[in-house]
Amino acid sequence: MAKHQEVDKPHYDDGEIPKYMGLHGDALIRAITVTATLGFLLFGYDQGVMSGIISAPQFGATFPAVLAEHYKDEGKPESYAKYQSSLIQATYTSIYEVGCLFGALFSLIYGDKLGRRKVMYLGAFVMCVGTLIQVTAFAGHKAPEQFCIGRVITGIGNGLNTSTIPTWQAETSKSHNRGLLVCIEASMIATGTVIAYWIDFGLSFVTGEKGDVSWRFPIALQIIFAVGLVTGVTFLPESPRWLLAHGYEEEGLRVVASLASVPTHSEEAQSQRRVIVDGLRAIQETQGAARRRDVFTHGKTQHFRRTLLGASSQIFQQIGGCNAVIYFAPVIFQDYLNQDRTLSLILGGVNVSVYALAAFGSYVLIEKVGRRKMFLWGSVGQAASMFICMGCLIPGTKSAYNGAVLGLFLFLVFFGATWLELPWLYPAEINPLRIRTNANAISTMSNWAWNFAVVQWTPPMLASLGWGTFCFFGVINACFVPIIWIWYPETAGRSLEEIDVIFALAYTEGKSYVSVSNHMPKLSTAEVESEAARLGLTNIGTKDLEHGRPADSPTSSVEQNAVDEPAPAPKAG
Repeated sequence: MAKHQEVDKPHYDDGEIPKYMGLHGDALIRAITVTATLGFLLFGYDQGVMSGIISAPQFGATFPAVLAEHYKDEGKPESYAKYQSSLIQATYTSIYEVGCLFGALFSLIYGDKLGRRKVMYLGAFVMCVGTLIQVTAFAGHKAPEQFCIGRVITGIGNGLNTSTIPTWQAETSKSHNRGLLVCIEASMIATGTVIAYWIDFGLSFVTGEKGDVSWRFPIALQIIFAVGLVTGVTFLPESPRWLLAHGYEEEGLRVVASLASVPTHSEEAQSQRRVIVDGLRAIQETQGAARRRDVFTHGKTQHFRRTLLGASSQIFQQIGGCNAVIYFAPVIFQDYLNQDRTLSLILGGVNVSVYALAAFGSYVLIEKVGRRKMFLWGSVGQAASMFICMGCLIPGTKSAYNGAVLGLFLFLVFFGATWLELPWLYPAEINPLRIRTNANAISTMSNWAWNFAVVQWTPPMLASLGWGTFCFFGVINACFVPIIWIWYPETAGRSLEEIDVIFALAYTEGKSYVSVSNHMPKLSTAEVESEAARLGLTNIGTKDLEHGRPADSPTSSVEQNAVDEPAPAPKAG
């Protein structure tokens, strides 16, 4: 295949180019990115807001079951009071993840029918409804039940948003920066968490008759982010791929032209429209309708192996203990490291601020260092940090507790720079086009399910095991290292078609998938097409699957970039 020769782009009158919010080209893409980041700021804010209020006496005045003093006043022993209050704290916090899981499932089933913008509208509206239910809970009027219902509803809205926003952003952006886009989204989760922590700290000084403002206001504030998201979505375009896939030819062409900063009648706009339409048609004709059971096939395409790789990265992110630290850092500082409440809130705020700065550092690392090295060094760093916490808690002295504080800081530095971003990028890269939607859905649902489990078990585990909790997470993180070393191929710098070739070549020649990914030279588009044909990856249709053979038919690089499914939403911070 001959390389395209670069030509000077024709000059067009600005009045000929379609606009949204008066913008087109890179300015329009930046506006879409800003709106998308509002959605992830909202996600991060809602993730962090409970950390500073869940053990606050002002919150306990309305929900006394979260405080150990409530059970002591009833004559319960201290051990029971501590365990029971931690269990209620965990439930109030983790029930949110259940809603997120249901929101993600709804988006998977109905999202493509409704379109990206409608799902984001719905997600923001549902989050606002859930927020209002939470902040209008009053003692003596079934407050715990109302609050938990509100948390679940807010979670549903977040699940809708985080399942849709990355798709909308990727389908309206250029295809060469997929790693950077995921890093930006992930860093916004961390930034939202920082905002929530410091607002919680500032309002912790509101006491007395108006003390409930200290928890109602932080929860209600997230409505501002939701309104900003809706405002941006109202004036910005729908995904051109979705429009063209559903027969909205005229509007689809208009969005394509606006994003490319050319008139609708230009050859560039017409060509990009044809690439998208032809790519969609080629996938349907050569592969037929993808089926859910396709993720369990093996052979040259290694669908099942690749699905497991993507899902395992999401599970590892959660069981490594990230949300045990993010959600409960102030509780850990206060109840287990013997810090007073004010200092615990300050330490929690500084901790997540460092976490956010580390997330910004991933912008440089993600492409230069590579996925495997980031996974490996992140796992080693997280394991070491947890073991530091464990070792410093065993003596039980104040000076040793200071070392445990350092361990928690180090953990979030390593997590923010590595494991925060990678599990949202890796499944989208490792899974082939045919199964990408279903395989990514499995990965996302794995994340939410284990997110719920970790947040639910962490407070009771801390109450029962103390330093043993950190030992547990340290061992778990250490176990990631051999698994990643043996089974996780490198994907950085590879086109999505090259990754298909890596798996087919390793399977055909009986080699290690990791070894092939490390030693196979970078391939041009023509070389990828040649290798795909040699390995029998092209023209494998649905009937092959029914006879036990793999089905995968990579399109050309141009078509692939036009129709790629994007990375799933960052969910966990």
